[in-house]
Amino acid sequence: MELYDFYTGKAFDAYQWLGGHVTEEGAVFRTFAPSAQGISLLIQGKELPMEKIADGNFYQLALPGIQAGEAYEYRVYTQNGGFQDHCDPFGFGMELRPNHRSILRDLGEYSFSDQEWMAQRSASYDRPVNIYELHLGSWKKPGPENEDWYRYDEVGELLAPYLKEAGYNYVELLPLSEHPCDESWGYQNTGFYAPTSRYGTARELKKMINHLHREGIGVLLDFVPVHFAVDAYGLGLFDGTPLYEYPHPAVGVSEWGSYNFMHSRGEVRSFLQSCARYWLEEYHLDGLRMDAISRLLYWQGEEARGVNGNGAAFLREMNRGLKEHCPGCMLIAEDSTSYPDVTKPVEEGGLGFDYKWDLGWMHDTLEYFQTGPEYRSRDYHKLTFSMMYFYNERYLLPLSHDEVVHGKATILQKMNGGYAGKFPQARAMYLYMMVHPGKKLNFMGNEFGQLREWDERREQDWGLRKYPIHDAFYRFMRELQQLYLSHPELSQEDFQPEGFQWLDCHQEARCLYALERRAQGKRLAAVFNFSSQRQEEYELDIPGAARLALLLHTDWERYGGSTPEAEPAFSKEGGKFRFSLPPFSGMLLKIESHEP
Repeated sequence: MELYDFYTGKAFDAYQWLGGHVTEEGAVFRTFAPSAQGISLLIQGKELPMEKIADGNFYQLALPGIQAGEAYEYRVYTQNGGFQDHCDPFGFGMELRPNHRSILRDLGEYSFSDQEWMAQRSASYDRPVNIYELHLGSWKKPGPENEDWYRYDEVGELLAPYLKEAGYNYVELLPLSEHPCDESWGYQNTGFYAPTSRYGTARELKKMINHLHREGIGVLLDFVPVHFAVDAYGLGLFDGTPLYEYPHPAVGVSEWGSYNFMHSRGEVRSFLQSCARYWLEEYHLDGLRMDAISRLLYWQGEEARGVNGNGAAFLREMNRGLKEHCPGCMLIAEDSTSYPDVTKPVEEGGLGFDYKWDLGWMHDTLEYFQTGPEYRSRDYHKLTFSMMYFYNERYLLPLSHDEVVHGKATILQKMNGGYAGKFPQARAMYLYMMVHPGKKLNFMGNEFGQLREWDERREQDWGLRKYPIHDAFYRFMRELQQLYLSHPELSQEDFQPEGFQWLDCHQEARCLYALERRAQGKRLAAVFNFSSQRQEEYELDIPGAARLALLLHTDWERYGGSTPEAEPAFSKEGGKFRFSLPPFSGMLLKIESHEP
């Protein structure tokens, strides 16, 4: 690590020098604390003074005979004569709460065997991306207690066949950096470089990712570059002064009660972007989803407060460097603002993300399906509006964990009407999602119709699969998502206007929609009835279509609907296709330009 790069926010390798590192002789510990009066290493029941090195802002201690697995922390003596014990900001492991010491890890102890995967991975602009968002501790549990957790590698063994069967080709893990409070889900971190010990060791996490890669599953991670937990042993007042956080209360504390990173400080930028590289490089992760980007782009996330130029500059530099150091990685922004060019390359003046969450699409879609059918004619264009702005960015369509907590109800429960009536609407909505341009993300449990809001202390209600209506819904989701993965028409031209066309978006009174997706000279059509009434004799002109082949009908009996598969769904008369559409239904059709 070059000190100039570290101080100016250009370093992406700070973790390779700072922190605790296993050596042939034992271990060496280094930390950055420019305002400290002195620092000692607490290890094996001893307090060992560290020496100042470099320009006097860094401390170091080499210890022979120390092995990986040892717990340690720093005692930081402050200018006011006191001291505070802190975990290592660059520590590669940590104890499980309520303990908080760092754990010495040997990052080289595991050898990956996913070289073929790593050589061919990409941001997948022209490929299908179907992401299963997962909280490791509450997907499945080996027992009923809160602290009954599978280890990382055990989860990998369970997860790979499930994802392949269900039609997902990526998994996105909620933050894994060590955190003291389970209820924060990993978004309130104390150990940014430490995989949480809830689920095992760094080696076991690497083993999980390696296994998923060998099974053809990409692995993404939520990354939190905005704020950190206020626990005294963490980053706050690390050297007795605001080193990582703002010294100004007006911007120093987030709406979640955490400290905001001061991104104007070069050392902070180097800390965060080195951390992002660490996760991508050391763990072979395929990409990062950056949390709460609006809080970086605008002061406290409020556009009325104005642009935070330091935050935007940090994102540009971080994304530029990550693309350089980790080729093929995928960078995703959680952003709901109108800030321009989020997904434009840095060299063209953008922020350099590959994708931006389309939260506008998400809100409009869910609001539409929460609305009673009698009002959907009024709200008809909530489902068409997204295509008015879609090509401004590269979008990802999320139905995430944020939408199934805090009284919002699950995705299935959001559908209007009674219990049985929610399923056909959810099936039709998910077909609409899959044929809409943009990459996809769905939170765990949504795929089988989870009814209970997500609780990080409990596993998903897998027992629902024993009920025919939920099992049929899962069957529908599985077959729909497999169709998405296997048909390039639904993904290859996501961000090209040539890949999408409305066939009909002016049926306000009947709540009918029709669209077309294209790629490689192949064409698919989707037709929807989102009203509560059966729509007979719906005529649709599909230019150049000689015949249609029905690939999927959301109302088929095997999905819990009422339509036999053998029942004709449409006819052709006078060059137009005529559909009979059950209430709350949709069809996916293959367009053939020539008669066989």
